Amino acid sequence: MAKPIKETPVLIGDDATRFEYATREFVPASHEEKEQAQEAYDFFSSISTFNM
Repeated sequence: MAKPIKETPVLIGDDATRFEYATREFVPASHEEKEQAQEAYDFFSSISTFNM
């Protein structure tokens, strides 16, 4: 049987300020970062032993 999902805590103080700033100052990933992530994904999927 599944466990009940706990309520998400509310952010207050400095944590809330940092979170709000991070959501407003979003910078999309560069082409180079996307390529590096794809290479890492390809590597790990090539050595995985489970079905995907």
